[in-house]
Amino acid sequence: MRVIDSHLHLWDPELLRYTWLEGPLAGRFSEVELEQARLNAASEEKAVFVQAECEEEQFLEEVAWVQSLSEVLGVTAIVAGARLDRGTDTTTHLEGLAAHPLVVGVRHILQGEPDGLAVSAAFITGAREVAARGWTFDACIRASQLPEIARLAGAIPELPIVLDHLGKPAVGTADAPLPPTPEWVRDLDELARHPNTFCKLSGLPAEAGGDWTPGQFEPFLDVAADAFGVERLMWGSDWPVSAIGPAEPGDLDALQDGSAAYQPTARSRWLDDVTAWARTRGHDIDAILWANADGFYRGADATDAERPPRRGIRGWLRGE
Repeated sequence: MRVIDSHLHLWDPELLRYTWLEGPLAGRFSEVELEQARLNAASEEKAVFVQAECEEEQFLEEVAWVQSLSEVLGVTAIVAGARLDRGTDTTTHLEGLAAHPLVVGVRHILQGEPDGLAVSAAFITGAREVAARGWTFDACIRASQLPEIARLAGAIPELPIVLDHLGKPAVGTADAPLPPTPEWVRDLDELARHPNTFCKLSGLPAEAGGDWTPGQFEPFLDVAADAFGVERLMWGSDWPVSAIGPAEPGDLDALQDGSAAYQPTARSRWLDDVTAWARTRGHDIDAILWANADGFYRGADATDAERPPRRGIRGWLRGE
């Protein structure tokens, strides 16, 4: 079974500055740690690196660092950090990113931004520059912001947009699971009506605080499949963010007070869970685990020499 992890993070606080890291996430997660978290069920494994929100002035350094390790890590595409509402500064930054051949998209994290930013004139101008380069946009939002992303998708139909983590719906925990809310279902359906939008099956373990059970998220996966169709879904691990929670059995490094711990098997467990769901529903597993991410991110399994410009989802949108 071949797998492209469409949502992998990496960081090293000794090289770059991150203001948001705390607890078990505050350490280094790079080549050694990823090697120890390889996917048990994968016969072939590649990954799309998604920016890890180092300090803004180091966005280009982050890209250069990941690209320098890409062959060892199996990273074949990079979604770089960018601020799209900065006018000429946005243009200059995008030009800098273009010097790195693995960059295929950008992410401006919106989940903490004021309401309305994603549909502001400044943001739309920057997003149109992203589309003009043939790049993609990762939408990292809260569930309440889904209508804004639908408006953004409608305003720039030529911009391929992928929703990170299903829009972060409330999912509860293993002991107190929550069903999908009618509002989230409605807003996800509205977003999916735009053919330039995709959805990552990622991040739900983190929304549960790492405390989840096999099959718990199936109602959310079903809603996403009904809304987007299997051809617009892609699997992502959200490693290591989605690998923090109650200590796993036998973890000798777990704190005695029961504090959250890094879960070494969480990445493989999430792959197994999504694969089992797809199999029971009769969905195309290879599409979800490989082909859709490959097409969206301009051929995430290609080498630099093989990767033609503006390949994949743009042609799909034109019906090619």
